[in-house]
Amino acid sequence: MLTIKRVPTVLSNYQEDASESRGCGRNCLGKCCLPVSKLPLYAFKSDSKRPISPSGATDDPPADFFLNSLLLGQWEDRLNRGLFRYDVTACETKVIPGEQGFIAQLNEGRHLKKRPTEFRVDRVLQPFDPAKFNFTKVGQEEVLFRFEDGGGHTSLFFDSASVDEANPPSVVAINVSPIEYGHVLLIPRVLDCLPQRIDAESFLLALHMAAEAGNPCFRLGYNSLGAFATINHLHFQAYYLSVPFPVEKAPTREIPIAKGLADSGVKISLLMNYPVRGLVYEGGNTLKDLADVVANSCIWLQENNIPFNVLISDSGRRIFLFPQCYAEKQALGEVPQELLDTQVNPAVWEISGHMVLKRRKDYEEATEDYAWRLLAEVSLSEERFQEVKAYIFEATGLVEAEVEDTDANENKGTYQPTTASTTHFPEGCLVLQ
Repeated sequence: MLTIKRVPTVLSNYQEDASESRGCGRNCLGKCCLPVSKLPLYAFKSDSKRPISPSGATDDPPADFFLNSLLLGQWEDRLNRGLFRYDVTACETKVIPGEQGFIAQLNEGRHLKKRPTEFRVDRVLQPFDPAKFNFTKVGQEEVLFRFEDGGGHTSLFFDSASVDEANPPSVVAINVSPIEYGHVLLIPRVLDCLPQRIDAESFLLALHMAAEAGNPCFRLGYNSLGAFATINHLHFQAYYLSVPFPVEKAPTREIPIAKGLADSGVKISLLMNYPVRGLVYEGGNTLKDLADVVANSCIWLQENNIPFNVLISDSGRRIFLFPQCYAEKQALGEVPQELLDTQVNPAVWEISGHMVLKRRKDYEEATEDYAWRLLAEVSLSEERFQEVKAYIFEATGLVEAEVEDTDANENKGTYQPTTASTTHFPEGCLVLQ
């Protein structure tokens, strides 16, 4: 068994004393409290027949309501109430000089108030353990709202809605140790106590969240166990950052598919000229088309014990999938000590180009060469990556077409930021180039 000493990031104010039995009456997200609670509910639109709007719903919210008024507005409310462990908007951030435009942030707060643990890195799939910290132990004051399928063609918002125990709610909660402005957790079907593993339904839920936000500056990410997830309870992370991630600007080369995608409209490409090898999925006639193809790829990876990270970009229209091996190399002593000394755990945000540094020395001396060398240690070798890609394609029924020249299919990154309201974007959280 491979183990490394891990000091996990604290995601909730209830994490450090999770061993205590709190019982009912604490207003938590467990079965003792949540089924008798009322929480705000955002019911997102879907392709199914629209139901009759219940009394008390705000019908057809404005286009920017979900991101600006609801998510970021409620996140700021929790900031003002002092629920975070530090003020992330005061963290220094800069774009590292160079062609890639890696982003560096000095976040000394994430290095404090942690508890040591033995973290197993050689098993991507591990059973849910109710004795360890999980999100049912989170207090409801950390929850912003429920996020669920409304079953119609228009999104609806309810200030207060009862929880149906027969349909376990999905919730959006704050990350009390945020990396950036608006850092939240999407926790699918929280009462089902799902372990950290991708399934098609939960991945589609994450794509719907990105689509409802409707802003490419708001991304979602996923870390598998073995790829720096620290809580074995299914969750996605998300936050707002007003500049493009370097990976979003990297060129791609389309993989011609002869069979398997049918009429889904999904396109799969190789990530080019980037330190971490990855696959890029985009398009799709519907969100479900895209979600199914990506989820099936993730399912093969996790069932074959290959750690991976996922970035959901461009309002859910573009997905980056990174199989990785950093934790394994770290456990085997194969990562250079100078990189280990920085204590950077390259999870989805770091892999995408947002380097969260915990020491001022590392922040002030950060270079593009350092970021590239760190991320190169994350990547599978070319030979291993091609092996994994072939297995994914075989398992998901994809057949690659044989072509002589694919250079014509190489595209530059397609990140196109939109103009966002400055109402919820204080100067301290904007990255200035």
